[in-house]
Amino acid sequence: MERTESHKRYWRKNRIVIAVLLVIWFTVTFGVSYFARYLNFTFFGWPFSFWMGAQGAPVVYCLIIGFYARYMNRLDIEHGVEEEDH
Repeated sequence: MERTESHKRYWRKNRIVIAVLLVIWFTVTFGVSYFARYLNFTFFGWPFSFWMGAQGAPVVYCLIIGFYARYMNRLDIEHGVEEEDH
């Protein structure tokens, strides 16, 4: 199967968005953990680093998943490879 130009553009865009989202994931996961000692102020009675680890990171992960699903649905439609409704 020969790859068309549309197929190449589709996968190039897909790889770019995956790379960007992985950088965001890495920053949220390891950046907050690394700089937690500098985020040492109280937020609703708990250290702010605790809130970022316990509440902020999972929210960002859900946003990443939601963005990727929405972006890929649009990209699928743009390149004519969307799934059919049953």
